[in-house]
Amino acid sequence: MAGRTVRWVVAPGLGAVWWWAVLRLAAGGGSGVLEGAVVAGGWGLSLLPVHCVPKGRATGAVPTGRWATAWRAGDVTRASPHPRSGEVSDPS
Repeated sequence: MAGRTVRWVVAPGLGAVWWWAVLRLAAGGGSGVLEGAVVAGGWGLSLLPVHCVPKGRATGAVPTGRWATAWRAGDVTRASPHPRSGEVSDPS
């Protein structure tokens, strides 16, 4: 319960600091490296894939080593020996 309360207090606080830095950069007067670092850091955190699940639990996940196994078995894709358009190809 305490962890949830801390998150609900810290998250809006960090959001307020981020918006403060954004507005200082937008206003242009007196903003510096600190504001730029806060804005860049907050934007970078927004790019994290927070909805990911471990590969073992993911629906339709490809097993690890699938490509290496296929390569060793000789199941690599090769060009079709038959012309696709039905025409005869001239090898000369």
